Amino acid sequence: MPDYILAIDQGTTSSRALVVDRDGAVRGVGQEQFPQYFPRPGWVEHDPGEIWASTEQAIGAALAAAGVAARDLAAVGITNQRETVIAWERATGRPVAPAIVWQDRRTAGECEALRGAGHEARVAHLTGLTLDPYFSGTKVRWLLQSVPGLRSRAESGEIAVGTVDSWLVWKLTGGARHVTDYTNASRTLLFNILRGRWDDELLTLFDVPRAVLPAVLPSGGRFGVTAPDVLGAPVPILAVAGDQQSALFGQACLWPGQAKNTYGTGCFLLANAGRRPVTSANRLLVSMGAGAGTAGPEYVLEGSVFVAGALIQWLCDGLRLFENQAEVEALAATVPDAHGVTIVPALTGLGAPHWDPEARGAILGLTRGTSRAHIARAALEAIALSSAELALAMNRDLPQPISELRVDGGASRNDLLMQMQADALGVPVIRPRNVETTAMGAAYLAGISAGIWANADEVAEHWQTDRVFEPNLSEGDRLEIMANWRESVGRVLTRGEG
Repeated sequence: MPDYILAIDQGTTSSRALVVDRDGAVRGVGQEQFPQYFPRPGWVEHDPGEIWASTEQAIGAALAAAGVAARDLAAVGITNQRETVIAWERATGRPVAPAIVWQDRRTAGECEALRGAGHEARVAHLTGLTLDPYFSGTKVRWLLQSVPGLRSRAESGEIAVGTVDSWLVWKLTGGARHVTDYTNASRTLLFNILRGRWDDELLTLFDVPRAVLPAVLPSGGRFGVTAPDVLGAPVPILAVAGDQQSALFGQACLWPGQAKNTYGTGCFLLANAGRRPVTSANRLLVSMGAGAGTAGPEYVLEGSVFVAGALIQWLCDGLRLFENQAEVEALAATVPDAHGVTIVPALTGLGAPHWDPEARGAILGLTRGTSRAHIARAALEAIALSSAELALAMNRDLPQPISELRVDGGASRNDLLMQMQADALGVPVIRPRNVETTAMGAAYLAGISAGIWANADEVAEHWQTDRVFEPNLSEGDRLEIMANWRESVGRVLTRGEG
């Protein structure tokens, strides 16, 4: 058997690829940035062709860095930005519209109308989700209604619609396979997580024809074989998982109650909820986990912060207050606190537990004494406090509260931010040696399917601690900080919470 796994990690601002060996070591990495487009306020789009081109370039760079050819690969694993929707022609593979990104808010009014018509409770019961433009269902309906002639072509079977994983598998297999996995399907508002299939009631509600949708497989399933003219050799695609569920698996959170937080464009807090679906009383989400398969379903509890690393990017590129992320981190460390400044990063609305798509960001507490360093520190605090708010809500849903938080993603390398996170949450924050856990989750899933590793317990042995951040605040100080944060968030909300 070949010795290597190719893990593709297709994200919101870049595409990455890793070559992983039998010991779980990363032998080669490739990464390629690609642009986002903002044609109107609240709209966020990608060019599907640029997603694919950046993925191809990342794969080539990773294979070259590892000195590995496609014939040396045992399998391909894919992890991807979730909820982003792409529609293309089956005959040509040509996209029929820009990809609508998970951050996009254009269907907020449609979600509000569905909520006003009394559909939210039923949708939540079937899908584990809430009615929010974050998810794919209303994006699909918008495309079918807005692109001339698309609905009739979709109903006749000419059009394929899927999330980014489906697009990548289609391209990798030369158009042979239109498939997705349970984790991505469970983020669409069209998938019944209780029965593990597309749901006719939901398809009717969102007016989506079944003919456009992909087949759904467990994350460790056989999704197809790469076309020889794409990678240079036929390689089985043996894993697909949405990025956050993949990171949970890569963090070896295999048992109920274990939790991780990924710090990327947004922050995504997930906890393993076991083999039975839970019901959140705190406006969190329930989705399928990457461990679903022969042992039955797996469920995860999730909360999402829409803007985290994107806040730093906006301060640098949008407002031009800082040169780069490194300057933000360095300046934040020069002051002991934010001098009363609070940033609420509702640049694309607020996700869990508020679910207010019309909320807008705010910088509060400015005075003549406010410096760039204070704003930099407030930005890092906003990321930590948003995540802590999610974790505290999650604790009220879980049978046992989170006792430690495993972290990953680019910003988890920031020691100051991780200490802020431990202080705000009141539990240890543990950073692994390898923070590429999103891609590693896909590699592990594919490797298990390929027989390189026997099971999840074996791959969990590769997980190693880099550093533990212990909380330093007293309980009283922590409670005061969180109360002040909730008061600041309350000032940008546009509707009551219930």
